Amino acid sequence: MNTLTPTPTFLSDDFLLQTETARRLYHDYARSMPIIDYHCHLPPDQIAQDRQFDTITQLWLYGDHYKWRAMRTHGIDERYCTGDASDWEKFEKWAETVPYTLRNPLYHWTHLELRNPFGMAEVLSPATARDTYDRCNEQLPQLSTRQLLTHFDVRVVCTTDDPLDSLEYHRAIAQSRFDVKILPTFRPDKAMAVDDPRAFRAYVQKLSALSNRDIRTLADYLDALKARHDYFAHMGCRLSDHGLEYIDAVAYTENEVQTIFNTLTQTEQPLSPDEMARFRSFMLVQFAEWDHEKGWTQQFHLGALRNNNRRRLRELGPDTGWDSIGDFQQAASLSRFLGGLDDRNKLAKTILYNLNPADNEVIATMIGNFNDGSVRGKVQFGSGWWFLDQKDGMEKQINALSNMGLLSAFVGMLTDSRSFLSYSRHEYFRRILCNIFGNDVENGELPADIDWIGQIVQDICYRNAERYFGF
Repeated sequence: MNTLTPTPTFLSDDFLLQTETARRLYHDYARSMPIIDYHCHLPPDQIAQDRQFDTITQLWLYGDHYKWRAMRTHGIDERYCTGDASDWEKFEKWAETVPYTLRNPLYHWTHLELRNPFGMAEVLSPATARDTYDRCNEQLPQLSTRQLLTHFDVRVVCTTDDPLDSLEYHRAIAQSRFDVKILPTFRPDKAMAVDDPRAFRAYVQKLSALSNRDIRTLADYLDALKARHDYFAHMGCRLSDHGLEYIDAVAYTENEVQTIFNTLTQTEQPLSPDEMARFRSFMLVQFAEWDHEKGWTQQFHLGALRNNNRRRLRELGPDTGWDSIGDFQQAASLSRFLGGLDDRNKLAKTILYNLNPADNEVIATMIGNFNDGSVRGKVQFGSGWWFLDQKDGMEKQINALSNMGLLSAFVGMLTDSRSFLSYSRHEYFRRILCNIFGNDVENGELPADIDWIGQIVQDICYRNAERYFGF
C-alpha cells in the first residue's frame, strides 16, 4: 500500500520555505523588516495626491505590461489590455487568464498581491472573479497610495525621473510631512539619446527653456544639465539610473564631441554609429563624475532589447510589453568605463543590473575588480531585474553573487514597478533568500548559527541598503 505525502497548502504561511531553518529565518528575522524601495517607477503625482482607486483594475492592471503579455499570449484581445473595455471586463479577462499562468511568476505574484493587502485566500479564476472584484473594491477606500505604502512598512521610495521633471510632486510630498521619504532619481537617458536627432534637438530646446539659457555649445549643454543635477540633489536625490543596451566606452576628445554636438543641433545630418558611441561615452563619464562629486549611487540597467514589435509600438507606444532580453557583449566596455573612472578616483558607488542571465557571472566578477575597501560593497551586482525578477532568476543571482562575491554585503530587493501592490515582491525575495540559507544549514553546508545568519538576512532585507544609500 502506497502512502502519499500530504500536499502542502498553496500559499501557506510557509510558502517557499522548505526547511525548519528557512521557516525560522523568515518568520523570526526577515518578515518584519521594513522596506527601502530604491528603484521603482511609481508615479509621484499619485502619492502627492494620495490617490484613491475606484476599482481594483485601476490599482492592479493599469500599466502592467507583465499581465498584458500573458493575456495576449492567452488570446485575449487588446481591448481588454490597453483598450476601452470597462474595468470589470478587464479584470474578468485577467481572471480568465490566471489559471493558465501556472509556473509563470505572475501566478505567485497575483495571489500574493490578493492576499496582502486584501486578505483574499481564494485562487483567482472565472469562478471567483466577481466575488474577488467586489470584495477588493470594498476595501479600496482604506487603501489609498499613501495608506498602501504605510501598510507595507515602506520607509523610502526612489522614483525614476527625467532631468527635465519639475519634481513638484516630490516637493509637495515633502511639505506634507508624509512619513515615507519619496525621493527622485536622476535618469538622463533622453539627454544622450542621439539615435533620434530630431527628438534630441527637441530635448535640448526644452532644457534651454527650463534653464532660461541659450544652449549653443557643448559647454552650454553640460552647464544646463549640471544645473538640473544640482537641483535633483537639492530635492533629496541620492541615485542616478541609466537604461542601456550596453555601456559605451570608446575613445573620444572633447573637440570631437563638440563637433558631434554641433552636427546634432545645427544640421539635419544623421550621426554615424561611431559618432553616436563617442557622444554617449562622453556623456556617461560626465554623469558619472557628477554622481561621484555628490556621493550618489549610479545604477546601470543593461541588456534590454526594446520595442521589437514596431507595429504595436506605433499603435500603443513604449513600455506596453514589446521588449525582451538582448544578447549584447557587456564585459570589455564595462571594464573600460569603470576602470577609467577608478583611475581618476572618480568612481561612484555603483549598482549593475543585467537582463541576460548569461551575464550573471560576468557582472558578479566585474564588481570585485572595483571594490577597493572605501565603502562596503561599493560596486554591487543588482537584484534580478525585469524578466529575471522571479524565483529562478533571483536564485541564480543570489548564487552567482555568493560564489563570486559577498552576499552578506548585498543591498537587496527593489520593486522596479509601476504598481503600489508590488511590495509583495519583497516578501517573495525574502522567502527565497531564507529558503536558500535554510537549505544550506540543513545540508550541513553552513553552521546552524541561526541568530548570526538571521542578522545577515536582516542586513540584506533592509540594513545594508539603509547604510549604503545614507537616506
